Amino acid sequence: MSSARFKGLAMSCAEAPVVIAVLTYLRPARLQALLPVLVRQAAEAPCRTRVLVVDNDPEASARSIVDSPEFGPVGYICEPRPGIGAARSRALREARGARLLAFIDDDEIPSAGWLRSLLETHRRTEAAAVVGPVVSEFAAKPEEWIVSGGFFVRRRLPTGTEVSVAATNNLLIDLEQIARLGVDFDSRFGLTGGEDTLFTRQIVQRGGKIVWCDEALVTDLVPEDRSTRKWVLQRAFSSGNTWSQVSLELAGGGYKRLEGHCRLMGAGCVRSVGGALRFAFGLATSSVADKAKGLRTLARGAGMITGVFGYSYQEYGRG
Repeated sequence: MSSARFKGLAMSCAEAPVVIAVLTYLRPARLQALLPVLVRQAAEAPCRTRVLVVDNDPEASARSIVDSPEFGPVGYICEPRPGIGAARSRALREARGARLLAFIDDDEIPSAGWLRSLLETHRRTEAAAVVGPVVSEFAAKPEEWIVSGGFFVRRRLPTGTEVSVAATNNLLIDLEQIARLGVDFDSRFGLTGGEDTLFTRQIVQRGGKIVWCDEALVTDLVPEDRSTRKWVLQRAFSSGNTWSQVSLELAGGGYKRLEGHCRLMGAGCVRSVGGALRFAFGLATSSVADKAKGLRTLARGAGMITGVFGYSYQEYGRG
């Protein structure tokens, strides 16, 4: 397929009222499983909807998958700048002219009626963003430490509940409101993570509303190398690290930033000490859950403290 045709497909996606953007990076098998589902949901949507693949591999490795005739009219664009922030920002630009943009990741599969549920909740609430739940399935049975810690159990809320922060792996955004609020994804957080935290917290900070849609469920497949103690603790550290950096970014300068430093340092210390104590309690009582949850809390607290001092953990760094 020629580059001109790819450009035309991306433009047609932007002209549709609704765009589904799937961000991908070197996951060909997962993308192949996801695209037919998205194309089907786009065809069943109550308004004109197009699917757009944003490939964050500078070698454009996903192009041959999108080019397959079995998927139909799927748009494709390559964003060579590394990092999820750059890819999400590119999706925003490519969807310019559309009314709504739904984000989903390449390692997820949406439930039946996923898009319709997001659209209906947006219609009823007129929110700047609508977020849905993510549940995990494991590629291999995880050890007891992972299960007892509940590390892959995410929150569920009643539909219509307002939230102050959201992930972007299952998120519908109102592009007109986002443009009015002046919100975009910050590429500085592209390799550390946290770009979604900053984006959604800015929406709320600037007067926008984010609501929950519990029916818009997606499932992510957890590969074996992620259902490990090392990965879970690294993710907890990274989460704390980026939370501090995002919070300081939102605080601005002067007294507010100093206040933010003190508050985050205190919160990080409390988490670290509390996590260590819970871990010690787990050792004394042979409680796997307390040992696992204690270590995760300790790791998140340590991440918060290092973030206050300006250290950025590159969770998505590329060699």
